[in-house]
Amino acid sequence: MSKLATRHIYTSESVSEGHPDKVCDQISDAILDACIAHDSAAHVACETAAGTNLVVNVGEITCKEWEKINPQAIAREVVKDIGYDTPAEGFSYDTFNYVSALHGQSLDIAQGVNKIKLEAQGAGDQGMMFGYASNATSQLMPAPIVYAHSLLQFFAALRKNGEISYLRPDSKAQVSVLHDNGDAKEITAVVISHQTREVSIKRVRKELEEAARAFLNDTGMLTNKTKFYINPTGRFVIGGPCGDSGLTGRKIIVDSYGGVGSHGGGAFSGKDPSKVDRSAAYYGRYAAKNIVAAGLADKCEIQVAYAIGVAKPLSVNVSTYGTGKVPEDKIAKILMSHEIFDFRPGMLIKDLGLTKPKGWSYRKTSNYGHFGRDGFPWEKTDRVAALRSAAGLK
Repeated sequence: MSKLATRHIYTSESVSEGHPDKVCDQISDAILDACIAHDSAAHVACETAAGTNLVVNVGEITCKEWEKINPQAIAREVVKDIGYDTPAEGFSYDTFNYVSALHGQSLDIAQGVNKIKLEAQGAGDQGMMFGYASNATSQLMPAPIVYAHSLLQFFAALRKNGEISYLRPDSKAQVSVLHDNGDAKEITAVVISHQTREVSIKRVRKELEEAARAFLNDTGMLTNKTKFYINPTGRFVIGGPCGDSGLTGRKIIVDSYGGVGSHGGGAFSGKDPSKVDRSAAYYGRYAAKNIVAAGLADKCEIQVAYAIGVAKPLSVNVSTYGTGKVPEDKIAKILMSHEIFDFRPGMLIKDLGLTKPKGWSYRKTSNYGHFGRDGFPWEKTDRVAALRSAAGLK
């Protein structure tokens, strides 16, 4: 089937590691990493809130060696690593007040999750999760979110290596991309709001636009009509949790596909893999990416739904937006067969190695998107041959 004939501009946003919500995501995931390292079966639902000179942890954690874990020390190390090291700015790793109200997981929830056999392990909650992939970019991700993430990663590098010395950790980027017949054609607008030290706005706008243009030129998507908006309100000196409070899980669209496709509403960070909000979304991306890489469709969205304490998904739905090379119901049957992908929580956790991360960490996922980045097991395309065979494609 041909691609839908449309011409439109789509915009996606990214936020940096110094954004107040991302500070919280990183602290929650760093605590999760510590728990998983001590106890691969740990159950973690860790929320973080941050404000002016304040970090608060609340949630439920059950970990065999919890006494060896110091969440306050973890929080301070994360904030230091991000770059908040100046008390005068109102938020610094060595001066913030810390409060913890963490306690053990509810036994009512645990009884549905803790099973001897992996195939019987129930979902840690009810809900629906989505996975998505598109051949719009080499990462099999939508173009606007890829460019927004990569632009902020570039500016983070400029900040950390001192090339632009006045940059501070908090920033946002927004990239608008013109699409024609589903293909990304050009970048029409770029918005960058970056926290700085006290320097002139004229200098900030000139130097940040020059840097952004130089970086985005490599995409081949800039034109002489591309508009740049740098710190549109002017001064942006007060930033981070001092400028705006932060909370774990408030950047779910930044974390996923930039608004393309659907979202079940569940956040990722601070949750161990028994929470299908996280693990099933990762597995959905894994399946969707392999489906697109196998040529079964140009775009693919997978929805999977669970009941708390029940292993077998209630439903698995596939949408290819009219780009499928094989019928959607056939792809759905392949996914439900358990032969190539197994969406039961215990089995997908095992398949991706989510309780024993190797070469990656949950904290690494919490910046610049959970999808479309090398090094995570759900980004592998190792089921292509099996999918093509099952779909009857040569």
